Amino acid sequence: MNEVKNIMVIDDDPAILDSIGMLLEFEGYRVTVSSDAAGLLSMESELPDLLLLDIWMSGTDGRDICKQLKQQSSTRNIPVVLISASREIEKSAKQAGANDFLSKPFEVDDLLRKVEMHIR
Repeated sequence: MNEVKNIMVIDDDPAILDSIGMLLEFEGYRVTVSSDAAGLLSMESELPDLLLLDIWMSGTDGRDICKQLKQQSSTRNIPVVLISASREIEKSAKQAGANDFLSKPFEVDDLLRKVEMHIR
């Protein structure tokens, strides 16, 4: 039997956290949601198997968080999918070390395809 994969979703929009969280739980994933990316950098236990991280959050740029995660030995191998309402910043998301990019609004199938691709 396969181990349940843990996905962390960080976004400052509660509606997005709720909808993505419920969708991924329905698909069989264990999901942690948060509106605060700051605590992410000090994670040591219960590291997620995948991180879905919004780029534009109040006071925080997800690209900066991604860069810092990719520089730490304990978190550098966690796949990060950066999410943004702006399609123009996909290049800067990749430059920040993101494994993938998803633009809002997105199709549920696109989200699930990216999750499955990076969590295997």
